[in-house]
Amino acid sequence: MKIKNKKIFSSWSGGKDSCLALYRSIKASGRPALLLTMLTNSGQRSRSHGLHPEIIKAQAASLAIPLMTGSASWDNYEEVFLDGLAKIKEQEIEYGIFGDIDLEPHRAWVERVCAAKGIIPLLPLWQEARRTLLNEFLETGFTAKIVAVKNERLDHSFLGRILDQPTINDLEQAGVDACGEEGEFHTVVTNGPIFSQEIILQEGEIITHDGYSFLDLSLIG
Repeated sequence: MKIKNKKIFSSWSGGKDSCLALYRSIKASGRPALLLTMLTNSGQRSRSHGLHPEIIKAQAASLAIPLMTGSASWDNYEEVFLDGLAKIKEQEIEYGIFGDIDLEPHRAWVERVCAAKGIIPLLPLWQEARRTLLNEFLETGFTAKIVAVKNERLDHSFLGRILDQPTINDLEQAGVDACGEEGEFHTVVTNGPIFSQEIILQEGEIITHDGYSFLDLSLIG
């Protein structure tokens, strides 16, 4: 990536893929200027991962990167995302960092919406082997836990598990993508080399809706 000293924003879910993509961008001397996180229409949870905004805010504070959020339903998601991109462009941010790995429809969408607002999208993880990405994530020193599972693909027992080699082995044995690229599971990153302090979370109840089960987490401290 040729982004040395260039202002970048991260499409930030709070999970491992967006985190590793951001980390690689920082290593390439990109200047992280903003995190963009999409929330549910009510603004009470993050999209897909189901995290409370306070957790995303704590991650942003630990990363020392300003946070922008947008609240949307799936019906108006693109409209709200485009509005966020317009505001990002006003800050003279040239590049967007996305954690997609190999879903072509996702990449096509990212490229289309970014082009509409004059932003260059970069996908640092694109088409890399799952184990390569996961090994780098763990060996670099990041910590993450599973916070959501797709009910038809994974058992609830995976919720709350730390993402480590035994867990990765169990995910593969369960027949799912080890990175959860098709939404089989989602994670939250709690620590790592680009974090100034650990995000300490308390586990609550399991909430099930829309075919997914989410571990309700709250911020401690």
